[in-house]
Amino acid sequence: MDRPHSRSSALDTATAAQQRAPAGLGRPSAGSRIIGRDVEKAAIDQLISAVRDGVSGTLVLIGEPGIGKTELLHYAAVSAGGFHVATAVGVESESRLGFAGLHQLLLPYLDRVDELPEPQQEALTTAFGLRAGDPPDRFLIGLAALTLLNGVAAAGPVLCVVDDGQWLDRESLEAVAFVCRRLQMDGIGVLLALRGEPDPAVGLGAFHTLRIGGLPDVDAGRLVASRLAGRRLDPRVGQRIVADTGGNPLALSEVVDGLSADQLAGRMPLPAGLPLGSRLESLFLSRIRDLPTATRSLLLLISIAPTNDPAAVWRAAAAWQLTPSDADAAVAAEILTDGPEPVFRHPLIRTAVYSRATPAARRRAHAAMAEATDPDRDGDRRAWHLAEAAVGPDDDVAAELEAAADSGRQRGGWTAAAALLLRAASLSSDPGARAARLFASAQAQLRAGDLQAARLRLLESRPDLRSPLLRAEAARAEAFLLFASGRLATVPVLLLEAASTAAPLSPSTAREILFEALVTGIIGHHEQRDWTVVGIARTALDALGGVTAQLSVTETLMAALATRHAAGHEQAAPLLRAALLALCTAELPSHTNLSWAIPGSFAAAELWDDVHRKRLLQKLIADERRRGDLGSLHNSLRRYTRCDIAEGDLATAELRHAEASDISVAIGMPDYGFALRSELLAWQGREAELRAVAADVLGASGPRAHGTSYGNVVRYALTVLELSLGRYDAAEASALPLYEDDATPLSTTILPDLVEAAVRAGHPALADAALARLELRARASGTDWALGILARSRALLVDDATAEPLFRRAAEHLGRSLQRTEVARTQLLYGEWLRRDRRPTDARVQLRAAFDRFASMGAPLFADRARRELAATGERARRRSGPATTDLTPQERQVARLAALGHTNVEIATRLFVTTSTVEYHLSKIFRKLDVTSRRQLAGALGIAAAT
Repeated sequence: MDRPHSRSSALDTATAAQQRAPAGLGRPSAGSRIIGRDVEKAAIDQLISAVRDGVSGTLVLIGEPGIGKTELLHYAAVSAGGFHVATAVGVESESRLGFAGLHQLLLPYLDRVDELPEPQQEALTTAFGLRAGDPPDRFLIGLAALTLLNGVAAAGPVLCVVDDGQWLDRESLEAVAFVCRRLQMDGIGVLLALRGEPDPAVGLGAFHTLRIGGLPDVDAGRLVASRLAGRRLDPRVGQRIVADTGGNPLALSEVVDGLSADQLAGRMPLPAGLPLGSRLESLFLSRIRDLPTATRSLLLLISIAPTNDPAAVWRAAAAWQLTPSDADAAVAAEILTDGPEPVFRHPLIRTAVYSRATPAARRRAHAAMAEATDPDRDGDRRAWHLAEAAVGPDDDVAAELEAAADSGRQRGGWTAAAALLLRAASLSSDPGARAARLFASAQAQLRAGDLQAARLRLLESRPDLRSPLLRAEAARAEAFLLFASGRLATVPVLLLEAASTAAPLSPSTAREILFEALVTGIIGHHEQRDWTVVGIARTALDALGGVTAQLSVTETLMAALATRHAAGHEQAAPLLRAALLALCTAELPSHTNLSWAIPGSFAAAELWDDVHRKRLLQKLIADERRRGDLGSLHNSLRRYTRCDIAEGDLATAELRHAEASDISVAIGMPDYGFALRSELLAWQGREAELRAVAADVLGASGPRAHGTSYGNVVRYALTVLELSLGRYDAAEASALPLYEDDATPLSTTILPDLVEAAVRAGHPALADAALARLELRARASGTDWALGILARSRALLVDDATAEPLFRRAAEHLGRSLQRTEVARTQLLYGEWLRRDRRPTDARVQLRAAFDRFASMGAPLFADRARRELAATGERARRRSGPATTDLTPQERQVARLAALGHTNVEIATRLFVTTSTVEYHLSKIFRKLDVTSRRQLAGALGIAAAT
């Protein structure tokens, strides 16, 4: 494993980098001056002007080699007077080294790393190998980069310039994309140049993009004229040069420089093919061939030299008896720039030097560079050089690559680790070792989010995996590849096979896999084919052997959920209570495949346990925020919105959904909130929006990712909507599929709604059946929430003499719970019953209370139902309006609420994964929109209690 760098050496390097920035971009061509490019320069000027004014922005330049991207980046760096300019240049030989590009970009500012919040500091320094620790979350690394740059921007605007971004390692490119997605009012600009279209998985395509083509004929002619150096140009020759090069500036310059006076004047014929693309590389090589042998050898070493250790090239060169003076001829030939460090004048030259060298020469150069690379500081780079120097299988080098991959995984560099393991597999002489390394590469690709590459490696490795445990893990990995792509039908089968394979050697591993099979089976139970949830549950209970004492948290939860599906709700209730308590109090192991929020919410829903549901989700969210685990956080936030809805805080539920969606976008994944938000839409009375979601989900003709699971969520929301509108037949129709489908926790949650709908729709037999199931489960649960809705549901079915005590008992139980919305619904139903019992005065008390609750929480359709009932008693209720925050954007509402609750700007920024500058900007707009001048006034404007 690589040893962490020393702090002093890292800061010395950072200081040196500050002194030479932005030299990382190399230097413009000799005598270069941008001709034309008015559109591109205007876009760059606009970006720089905005950043100078404190706004942030991103501009992506896409174009072929030689089209002028680097010249435009230099134009930007020169135009950004007074800016901090951070640079990084992608190098093909470093594209497999995790976080190498991000390290380049942030190197000048690593002396500020101690100013970061501790979790971000740990993540960034671990990623850069400055300390040892657990693998950091990749999004926390991106947040650390954002916070670090924001700290620099506090002293002046920042411009980040990245050239040859297509060769940046995947982890660095993802971190840069994360930063770009979170930039708002920070005074930070990002300018990124790529040769081809960006990888859609990284998400750079969402930013302002300029595709740069060849120069127009007039500008191309001006460039040609600028290169003539007193030579005469025949107009027809000029037209031919422009046409054949497609207006590529580098090709134009190189062609004119390489033609003789007679060729330019039309007295001698032009070459058969003018340089462009590979022919342009050939032109560079023709100049290199004329250089001394020592110079050519030095150029080959420079072509594979690391960007973070310029001295390495001279260490390798010394072993070949080469000296800095051997670079002079290359500088004179304009192959290298003239500076303290050897830099190729154009990336195409680097490519040409390396690609056209003989295989033997390349191996010799890599061997020399490996020897010159510190194994403690750059073990992964050294291992890669050794691999490139190898001829045929080499188990020693394969082992070193595997060790380097382990170091990369410890730093969170999953893509880099996958590449190292893949190369290790190719050098392995033993088929079993090769397969094991291929599988490890697939696992790393899966963690990196590259599902397609992971699946290819899995398919290649599985036939030769010898260890039963490895075969089990391979089946498990394949299952979650399918799960991630929404193909749920075969996921439990693969997991059951994996558990069976693992059981003889590792029963604990088998039980963990069975737990995953059970949870994914519950999620995808609508696609049961060669398996059933009940069958998986019985297999899980068999694996536990009937023992329920001294189980791990995972095993306790598995036992509870398995008993629920194999033996029934009543038998499962004590186990579900024990599982929820364990989830809330124990240190939870990290599950890379499933979020704890999913099975934990299942258990809470089955028990109607709002207290432990809230406690668990608060715990998960706090931990996920601390670790920067955004992949789990957005999931937990979605589930916590049900707590907000239950407590009647629909405004906070809306903010939480907005934050979850914001995180989904920030990490570059699809936002599935369109369906998970449907219950909130029902309570908010946004009928048209909810029906549009329902049509999209329930009416989808093709397969959707987890579509039917979302369908159950939408059916539940439609039930709530129809009840609020008093459309009881429609409510019953929406609820009935959930009642009949008893494999989902929503089949328990829906019971009181179905009772109400069936009673009002005139279907007493269905109401009785739903009540019977509700009674068994509510009594087994014993929570105030469960007993309250049971009493209320019974009140709807009994005669008038016994209904009123049941309504009062329901109100008492629910009043002790967290269920403010259920309290309001109980008051509404009680008031409706009292009115029908011809007790208008008593009815008004309940209906007025229900109306006030619904109106204050922002549930207009339920409020209208209460208003209509009040009107029937002879009383008119005034319409109420909520706090005047409708002009605030979702993120402004999040910032405003947190500020009103007493959080500092730093705390708000950390919580929302933005910068303090963005928080300050939002607060200034919030204060102006709400016409307030203090945070205490802000609390009043939002209708919440101010912090004390």
